[in-house]
Amino acid sequence: MTPFSELGLQESLLKAIQDLGFENPSEVQEKAIPILLADHIDLVALAQTGTGKTAAFGFPLIQRIDPTSKTTQGLILSPTRELCLQITKEIQAYSKYERGLNTVAIYGGASIQDQARQIQRGAQIVVATPGRMKDMINRGMVDISKIDYCILDEADEMLNMGFFEDIKDILSNTPKENATWLFSATMPKEVAIIAKKFMNSPQEITVGTKNSGATTVQHEYYVAGGRDRYPVLKRLADTNPDIFSVIFCRTKRDTQKVAENLIEDGYNAGALHGDLSQNQRDLVMNAFRKKQIQMLVATDVAARGIDVDDITHVINYQLPDEIETYNHRSGRTGRAGKSGTSMVIITRSEMRKIKAIENKIQKKFIAKPIPTGMEICEIQLYHLVNKIKDTEVNSDVENYLPTINEMLEGIDKETLVQKIVSVEFGRFFNYYNKAKDLNSNDRDRGERGERRDSGSSRESGASRSFGGDGSTRYFINIGEKDGYDWMSLKDFLRDTVNLGKDDIFKVDVKESFSFFNSEANVEEAILSTFKDLKVDGRFVNVEVSNNPIGGGSSRGGGGFKGRGRSGSGGGGGFRNKERGGYKGGGSSRSDRPSRSSSSDRSDSGRRGSRDGGSRDGGKSFGGSPFSENKKGKRRNGFM
Repeated sequence: MTPFSELGLQESLLKAIQDLGFENPSEVQEKAIPILLADHIDLVALAQTGTGKTAAFGFPLIQRIDPTSKTTQGLILSPTRELCLQITKEIQAYSKYERGLNTVAIYGGASIQDQARQIQRGAQIVVATPGRMKDMINRGMVDISKIDYCILDEADEMLNMGFFEDIKDILSNTPKENATWLFSATMPKEVAIIAKKFMNSPQEITVGTKNSGATTVQHEYYVAGGRDRYPVLKRLADTNPDIFSVIFCRTKRDTQKVAENLIEDGYNAGALHGDLSQNQRDLVMNAFRKKQIQMLVATDVAARGIDVDDITHVINYQLPDEIETYNHRSGRTGRAGKSGTSMVIITRSEMRKIKAIENKIQKKFIAKPIPTGMEICEIQLYHLVNKIKDTEVNSDVENYLPTINEMLEGIDKETLVQKIVSVEFGRFFNYYNKAKDLNSNDRDRGERGERRDSGSSRESGASRSFGGDGSTRYFINIGEKDGYDWMSLKDFLRDTVNLGKDDIFKVDVKESFSFFNSEANVEEAILSTFKDLKVDGRFVNVEVSNNPIGGGSSRGGGGFKGRGRSGSGGGGGFRNKERGGYKGGGSSRSDRPSRSSSSDRSDSGRRGSRDGGSRDGGKSFGGSPFSENKKGKRRNGFM
């Protein structure tokens, strides 16, 4: 590997590199820096998140800037405020020995007048988010007509966030002779369009395989019932006591709910989504960087710009719609040469998505069994013992030793060790001792039984679900044309409303629409969930059927007394897009564990009593899986 000293960097930069503790350049730095220093060219660099792209363009940019001129010479565009500020700090650290060089961050949520004044005082390098930069250009607050270098960092992220037109407008205000450097993890068509329109025969470098996943990340998946996602999440956390993770959810609602549940169960968790104010976002991110938050639950949009090197796990609570998005998610771990793990919690109907992701990122997933309760107990026990072994003795304890020795008199060493360990181990054991196996065996039997039940119902029309037992029959405007069979539709419904495996039954899939049944007590949750639900731009409409049998081949025969938007029964091009985790009003919190229960949250349809276990709270054993702390108590959690 070529050292930094042989890449053509000037002494002041090498000194800053030494101060920062950088030893050898990453692959993208080794490839990009000499090229950018040698010629005034356009460059497209494809490299995964966390490979050191900021330094790859930062060092050459600093070296090419004239600090004696107060004119803005370099513009760096980044997708989010967090990343904008981070890049600014890094550029300032790299240029600490460059006298007169000033770098200014431009982003939304701060005073635009103050930012304009900073630029007017002289800013050779401006780091900006696209929205704020376009606003300042339109107001005449910034002049980029004379810049020499324009850098698009995380270009695919910016375009995924809808900044395509903003970027085009900004680049249209730059001189044609400027050098454009585009850095991206993937190369979607929008990035290619930008490169073709605004770059002149760009040189391309690729680290790894184009659009592939990082080599330092191991990809795993766990098959679970839709109702078991949260218990599985807890087990994954408990199996990794030192976890420092980002958990991705599809919606703001799911993100907030999962974070609240984790906090309530004693984990150091926080939520990051678009409904938070900028101040709240800053508080959460600061706590996460300081590791006061171990499990950050986030939406894809809110998580863009997170750049923390020590993340051990990325957990996909729900898969995203786009494969490129999964690539970005998994790229949050395994950074700076460290190893990481990307975990996916899926239902059986989503198995085909795993194969599609594998083909795209050119990485194989490992199918993993969901840890059993006893496996977790064993892991946590040995973790506790190691923690005790590695703990430094506080000298102040000596003052209390005479009394302690007197209190423990008569207890031999072996018994004492057993008692010390049992103080913590007992709580874990009591929780997981009789916890159910969340792997698929039990569920397989249930599904096979339902397949037989579903078939017979269509023939006879005589069943508990058809009118005599208080159940509700529904119409839904999706069917076989949309890629569903009875099993995948059931999974979609169950995951979308966050119901249990027995809450949806008598699924009858037609060509362009379907019917299903539920118990009457979840009717409100189902109807409220699908009131205005869109999938791929199309309303998915669920209505209560007035025909209790639900037979026939059309929507005729008595009409429907539902609510929500009407929709056609057909509609080509719609595909099964999982909308897991939405919980409508009126449903019970059946996925929450009771303290008196030895099972996971999904084992009970009600909270149950809170009389089991210790009242001392505490996140012992690396993150207690059970609700030891009282409801409403927040322990290092941020909302």
